[in-house]
Amino acid sequence: MNDEPAQGSARNRLPGRITAIKRGGVMAQIDMQVGDNHVVAVITAEALDELGLKVGDAAIALIKSTSVM
Repeated sequence: MNDEPAQGSARNRLPGRITAIKRGGVMAQIDMQVGDNHVVAVITAEALDELGLKVGDAAIALIKSTSVM
């Protein structure tokens, strides 16, 4: 596995802190505080396990422009 951070444009990288994790069967919801904003991401439970994310961890949300609402 490559430990290098994913490449993307600077405007699509939002550094923040994980505030909550809600794990379902196949998917997991990750809540992050990014400055004054609350960001919610949905990833696979497998990705959650591989990334080893925990509440309180610093993380960077990478946003696909086609999925912003």
